[in-house]
Amino acid sequence: MHSRPAEPSGTDVDALRRRAKQIRRNVVTMASGKGEGYVGQGLDVADILAVLFSEMRYDPTDRGPTTDRLIFSAGHYSIGLWAALAEAGHLDGYDLASYGGDGASLIMSTHEGHPPLIELTGGSLGHGLGVAAGVALGYRIKAWAPRIFNFMTDGEIQEGSTWEAAMFAGHERLGNLVNVIDVNRTQADGALVLEVEPVVEKWRAFGWWSERVDGNDIGQLLDVFELARSVQDAPKAIVCRTTLGQGVPLIMERERNHFVRVDDDEWDAVARQLEASA
Repeated sequence: MHSRPAEPSGTDVDALRRRAKQIRRNVVTMASGKGEGYVGQGLDVADILAVLFSEMRYDPTDRGPTTDRLIFSAGHYSIGLWAALAEAGHLDGYDLASYGGDGASLIMSTHEGHPPLIELTGGSLGHGLGVAAGVALGYRIKAWAPRIFNFMTDGEIQEGSTWEAAMFAGHERLGNLVNVIDVNRTQADGALVLEVEPVVEKWRAFGWWSERVDGNDIGQLLDVFELARSVQDAPKAIVCRTTLGQGVPLIMERERNHFVRVDDDEWDAVARQLEASA
């Protein structure tokens, strides 16, 4: 049977906000266990994943002809994916606090064969969209109806392989492909190395339907996914403007928050700020 997060449905904005809040709590639990990690990304992507999991029809144990697929290209965002899977009830038997530890299954960058919904190793960026486009074409050839979702980052927009895949998907008019792009305008050492704007217009130039939303606004995310469902004859690029560390000023305001080390005495403040956030 196809699995989705527990009701109420994804159209309930308040329910999805609560879901995103729990995802962020899970992120803090994971990062505080290690004392460091990609905390900012996990907090950043919580709203997107809350809505995405309500949008998808998926079964973590089934890759068959009636199941949506998720290609998670941005492997260093794994902390957010683990947190979302745990919130949805799909990580029974996994210890969130083990994240990033020696021998742990919940590693810092996705690795194929570990927890559910992991389709490829995402440590080297820029490969996910090519895989997703290939799977989408395969589904179309087999006349399988489900959609293929790819999650990537603005850093990957700087990769040539991304645009090769974009050109291919646009040429093939892969209407079953949905590319969700997190645009937080940061990389490992700070700001983006190369300017990527205008992002929406670039995807449109490659034959994609594309819209920009606030990726930390549940209502806007719901609206854009609803719009994307009505587009059948072109691949879709949903451009999500987000903020690293969303909901926790202590993380948001750090000069470098791509990979964060938090002192032991700061975790209580992180948790308090998160609970006080909207």
